Amino acid sequence: MTPTGQAAADSLPCPAPRSSSGAGERPPLALAGSLRSTLCVPEVEALMSGLAREAGGETVGSIVRGHLATGGKRLRARLALAALEALDQPRASGVAWAAACELLHNATLVHDDLQDGDRVRRGHPTVWAVHGAAQAVNAGDLLLMLPYLALEHLDTPLERRWALARAIAGHASAAVRGQAAEPALDPGGGAGWDEYRAVAEGKTGALFQLPVEGAALLAGRSPEEARDLASAFRVLGLLFQLQDDVLDVFGEKGRDAPGSDLREGKASALVVEHLTLHPGDGAWLRALLAAPRHETPQAEVERAVERFRSGGALGRVLGRIDAVAEEALRSPGLVDEPGLRRLAAELTAAALRPIDGARGHAAGREREARG
Repeated sequence: MTPTGQAAADSLPCPAPRSSSGAGERPPLALAGSLRSTLCVPEVEALMSGLAREAGGETVGSIVRGHLATGGKRLRARLALAALEALDQPRASGVAWAAACELLHNATLVHDDLQDGDRVRRGHPTVWAVHGAAQAVNAGDLLLMLPYLALEHLDTPLERRWALARAIAGHASAAVRGQAAEPALDPGGGAGWDEYRAVAEGKTGALFQLPVEGAALLAGRSPEEARDLASAFRVLGLLFQLQDDVLDVFGEKGRDAPGSDLREGKASALVVEHLTLHPGDGAWLRALLAAPRHETPQAEVERAVERFRSGGALGRVLGRIDAVAEEALRSPGLVDEPGLRRLAAELTAAALRPIDGARGHAAGREREARG
């Protein structure tokens, strides 16, 4: 399909669900089951905004709608819609499910920005930076509740709605556990890759598994089958967390200055791998992470960045990224689901693409070592 034809296809209205006879409008074959399609995304946006307005009232509802209006890739909503198509279900049947997944993700962003002290996200001031900590808590709390209200907009049996609600609660709890465990992750105290992975799969992977698991439930799969099919996407969530850690230092995340994770005291994958390779740097690096955010010397952040590159941590993390990508695509749950496997491959490519620049940094270090 030409770029012009693809743009035209993407602008089509959200197709109505097929009738029980199987008739009904389907999206263009070139974009069916693809993250690139924007079919039904405007309907997802409208539902999210409407739920925030109706449930949140004038004050907190307005704050939430303002946060949603800052944009974002809507990756989890797109993932839910694409997974439905990959399972031969119409996108329109899952608009409310896509909205539920995206609202939950945004709840974690609002609370995460407050916890980390981040003042910028998506190139805009964060909720707490504009409205204060108390209202950020309120906005995040509302966003945690809105996914359950979104389920009322699904045309599906009550038993299936309950399974979806249970999935939301279960994966949201996993995300909270991961977020709560992160501050206790101490590379200098013996925490390594396994501990890092457990935290990342909880706080990030859970919300990648959720959209696909819910799509499988809507497609009529049992809760056990749905979890198995979606397990590869939990691993892909780990991949995106590794990508985020790399871009924080060697790329652009649309947040504060590079090295934000170091200023926040986070034990990123780069920190974990660096201290595995160079345990003698433990006292220095732990002191850097322990310093208050706004008292962290820029020169020390730059020193850490250079040490990650020259000391081999960046290369180790990039190797982890490649291994995790391969692990996800070999997931047993994808063997008999070619549509989901194509979707997983597309999501993997989306995660790998932004770190091409970081691979250049790592290659430079290897050239220096050989020289």
